Amino acid sequence: MMTTDVLLRKESGLGRIILNRPRAINALTHTMVQLIDAALVEWADDADVRAVLITGAGERGLCAGGDIVSIYEDARSGGSASLDFWRDEYVLNARIARYPKPYVAVMDGIVMGGGVGVSAHGSVRIVTERSVVGMPEVGIGFVPDVGGTYLLSRAPGELGTHIALTTARFGAGDAVHCGFADHFVPSASLDDFVSALSVDGLEAALSLASAAPASALVEQRSWIDSCYAADSVQEIVDRLQDHDSTEAKSAAEQILGKSPTALTVTLRALRQARRLPSLEEALDQEFRVANAILRSHDLAEGIRAQVIDKDRDPRWKPATLADVSTVDEYFADLGARELGLAQGEI
Repeated sequence: MMTTDVLLRKESGLGRIILNRPRAINALTHTMVQLIDAALVEWADDADVRAVLITGAGERGLCAGGDIVSIYEDARSGGSASLDFWRDEYVLNARIARYPKPYVAVMDGIVMGGGVGVSAHGSVRIVTERSVVGMPEVGIGFVPDVGGTYLLSRAPGELGTHIALTTARFGAGDAVHCGFADHFVPSASLDDFVSALSVDGLEAALSLASAAPASALVEQRSWIDSCYAADSVQEIVDRLQDHDSTEAKSAAEQILGKSPTALTVTLRALRQARRLPSLEEALDQEFRVANAILRSHDLAEGIRAQVIDKDRDPRWKPATLADVSTVDEYFADLGARELGLAQGEI
């Protein structure tokens, strides 16, 4: 299994993972996921590897997510390649979260979807002034995955619900405040950070960190917490539209442009993930949801509108929140096809 899309090497006590598809903002393929996972398994018992460092090639970002075009073709054809990809990706996410050595993620530039999965579960998560983080899945008729429901559900108050339903992008200060990152390092200091990590160790590298910028979302907590505490997406929208804040009204407009089914499933997934005791259980739930969504109309339609034809005019089915009757099937047990991370070791 050879590819130059991800570079894996040992140097100066580090296991280096360099996502190497800069023209695609280092979007993940199935092969990349499998190779990264295999390397982590090998390095876990390698005395020459003190820590793992993941970075992205190019200037645009760490990782823009998964290979959306491949998912589109799979959804249209009724295939199962995406399920195989997601299964291995979620196993990798769980392995990162439980890794026995420091797993250092440099979340510089764009970090979306699957990029969050290979970074925000790490033990040391670095953001810069260029970081743009997000979980944009409902915009294509999907649901936050790669452990995103676990992270979002544990953000302060209802900030995670706001981020998920509006697909809001956020910077370094919000990433730290919401639990997606730990430390702020100016982008101009990243080379020095990597050098210090390899030569002098983690503590020396982190001495280059400085105070993160203020969180913009903190100032909006009052209306976010009150509006998003509602029990349904429609009630959330109603509260947002009735609020005096222009930001709240804008959030309502953003939500109403998304897939009604994906919104409804996302809210339920977040509420349930909040009560789940582990990342593994959240990933198991996300895999159930992904199985159902791959067969849905809205996933292929959302990708078509946003990525393929780029007309930005998806025709959701059903078209309104009122027409979404039940989403129980998205959470149904898969039997022998369950991911099963919560039941056994990786």
